[in-house]
Amino acid sequence: MTWAAVRPWVGTVARLVVGGVWLAAGALKVGELTASGRSVVAYRLLPYDASIFLGTVLPFLEIAIGALLILGLATRLTAVISVVLFAVYIAAIASVWARGLRIDCGCFGNGGELSGDQSPQYAIEIIRDIALLLVAGFLVVFPRTRFSVDGALVGHDE
Repeated sequence: MTWAAVRPWVGTVARLVVGGVWLAAGALKVGELTASGRSVVAYRLLPYDASIFLGTVLPFLEIAIGALLILGLATRLTAVISVVLFAVYIAAIASVWARGLRIDCGCFGNGGELSGDQSPQYAIEIIRDIALLLVAGFLVVFPRTRFSVDGALVGHDE
């Protein structure tokens, strides 16, 4: 079996993994938009109102990106958006770590300031996001996957 034959299957797994992560992240936050806003505020990167707004919008954006990836619709575009968002998340977590703040990233809900006995997991969060960025990057380069709406629209899906 050649790489050309396997690549669309690898892309399908990549698309479903990254899409599933986005769906889970957004779904876990969408029911608690106030908490999502507080999570963004805890990063201390944006003015308060901008942080609240971003915390309210991000869950819906994450759900939309996840749904598009799972469907395989606009795969390259949603993969590019994913790469950009993962890079921003990595930079934000690194910034918090460098400034000595003690927060939960809020990536899957319940973010914000940590209590005295809790420890941040910055290294794990950054490694996870780098891995997801690389998987999304694969889809930027190789967006053609199996069982996708993109494939059905252009006639290359099986």
